[in-house]
Amino acid sequence: MPRPRSQQISLDDTPYYHCVSRCVRRAFLCGEDAETGRNYEHRRAWVEKRLLFLATIFSIDVCAYAVMSNHFHLVLRINKDKAGTWSTSEVLARWHKLHKGTEFTQQYMKGELQSDFARTLVEEAALAYKKRLMDISWFMRELNEPIARRANLEDTCTGRFWEGRFKSQALLDEAALLACMAYVDLNPLRSGISDSPEKSEFTSVKKRINSLKHQSQPTGLLPFIGNPRKDMPDGLPFLLLDYLELIDMTGRIVRQDKTGVIDASLLPILQRLHISSDNWLCISTKFSQYTSSVVGGELSISQYCQSNRRLRKPRQGCAKLFA
Repeated sequence: MPRPRSQQISLDDTPYYHCVSRCVRRAFLCGEDAETGRNYEHRRAWVEKRLLFLATIFSIDVCAYAVMSNHFHLVLRINKDKAGTWSTSEVLARWHKLHKGTEFTQQYMKGELQSDFARTLVEEAALAYKKRLMDISWFMRELNEPIARRANLEDTCTGRFWEGRFKSQALLDEAALLACMAYVDLNPLRSGISDSPEKSEFTSVKKRINSLKHQSQPTGLLPFIGNPRKDMPDGLPFLLLDYLELIDMTGRIVRQDKTGVIDASLLPILQRLHISSDNWLCISTKFSQYTSSVVGGELSISQYCQSNRRLRKPRQGCAKLFA
């Protein structure tokens, strides 16, 4: 029986999560259907546009994404500190971009005079909305439901578009985060629908490369801010150029179907994260096969299991790959 989402997502252990949603029907509803010949490629743009829009509203950062033919991958970070700075007005303004709210919240945002009772209801609503705006389940709901309705309207049919539950994995440390991001960004290459990172449509790595050409980092994605140090700004604890080089070199190995030692230029970042070069290709291209609901080194997993006693210990192969 699947565990409740509340038991799978714990901010006390990690803010980073890998999420996957898949289409429930057999046809490639976001790509080209080989059986009918119809092309649904434009729906991948729907997912990407909606995802980046939600990133501007939720207190959830997008680290990486890849929209494939019949599923998509996300690496998300719950930004609890960001939500903590929001005023009642900001929470309501953000929520009203998604839903109407209540009559009282609408009155509050218009600056209309309200009774003490109405203001109390507004504060209670704002508190509930704030919790939703830092909840991955709500994020995935707001992403998936509009896409499903739009696709069903286009197909003139009813019924489920996505599977009932999205899959989520807790990424417990930097090594797990890096490996999962690389796995997500390399998905189009591994699947054979792209031959280079910069040509991988509807992925975070292509968006980052395009922005780098203009000496910037893309809006809507959590920025790279360099290696861990004192008084770090908010962002991913890696150098962007190191990450892109890692993706490029790993992608070359994937495309050429090679095995063996990774180029020496990749070793510094892998050594810092205690990932052997022999294991890197395995975890960056077969992440889902070797990982379970939690991903990280042996120490990270052990600490997670101790703080979540109802969780059975994940497969041993995962921790060994990060050793």
